[in-house]
Amino acid sequence: MLNKAVSAAVAAFLVASVTNQTAEARTAPRKVEASQYRVVDRIPAADGGWDFAAIDPGTGMLYIARSNAVTAVNLTSRNVVNHLAEAHRGHQVLVLDKGATLFETDGETGLGRFLSAHDGSVLAEVATGKKPDAAFLDPKTGLIAVMNAGDGTIALIDPATRQLVDKITVGGGLEFAVPDGMGSAYVNIEDANSIVKIDLVARQKTATIALSGCEGPTGLALVANGTRLISACANETAMVVDTASKAVIGHFAIGKDPDAVLVDEERARAFIPCGGSGTLVEVAIGDPAAIRPVGSIPTQIGAKTGAIDPRDGRIYLPTATLASPEPGAKRGKPVPGSFVVLVVAPHA
Repeated sequence: MLNKAVSAAVAAFLVASVTNQTAEARTAPRKVEASQYRVVDRIPAADGGWDFAAIDPGTGMLYIARSNAVTAVNLTSRNVVNHLAEAHRGHQVLVLDKGATLFETDGETGLGRFLSAHDGSVLAEVATGKKPDAAFLDPKTGLIAVMNAGDGTIALIDPATRQLVDKITVGGGLEFAVPDGMGSAYVNIEDANSIVKIDLVARQKTATIALSGCEGPTGLALVANGTRLISACANETAMVVDTASKAVIGHFAIGKDPDAVLVDEERARAFIPCGGSGTLVEVAIGDPAAIRPVGSIPTQIGAKTGAIDPRDGRIYLPTATLASPEPGAKRGKPVPGSFVVLVVAPHA
């Protein structure tokens, strides 16, 4: 009987110990690991403003939408074609037709332009709306969706016919957008501090997600198998949204002036380039219940957009040395001769 009593007491102790350890694990702050990424190279290119970038892993080319051109960089040879094609306040470049064709949004002219990736020649131009900005190719409908920031509409373009097929009226200052692969998409509305869900099949707005605590959402990414959104905000915070409940379930601090959220699903990481502070915030996305920052990588003031090469996880961030902002200006003008593409990679 004594042995049984002792055994019962030991078992009870072990259960209590495990229970206490589990409770402590739930309440203990999560450790933020030091980032293993750093700037390892710089690729110089011609002067000019810049916005979003895209990588074609099939050809190993990096494309950057510039204020006056589309710039192409061969990531193997580091050869740069500064002026592959003319642009007028270019915002987005998409890679189509297995790398043979590019699609560029031209903010100043209100055009979406199909370009030859070989020589930059214009294959077709489509009037999209006022100030076309971000764009994506939707895998469900096969259509290109263009966010017209100036008139609050989304232009839908058939890349096969290179024709405008419809427009969806959303309203507000449309910023970055991401498709969910099932016929819907999410769009940051910068001046309404919200995310709008769009049904691209029915061609209508279906939901609005209020981003309480966020001011000026810009960069946006869909992660964790489509269950979470990460929205980067101008007030130095990022919001985490559950797509099922359409509610904000978390937030964390980032740097100044973010304009993108870059995703590397292979390595379970997202990165938020913050141009105002010259930092790249590294975010763990492997656990949907614990999306959190795990490091801040020094980059350079002005590096606010970029692209990730899925082949090796290297991150490419266009930037330039910026002069002091003029009165009333958000950012300083680029110093002549200083444009560069930063290459960020894990420590060797």
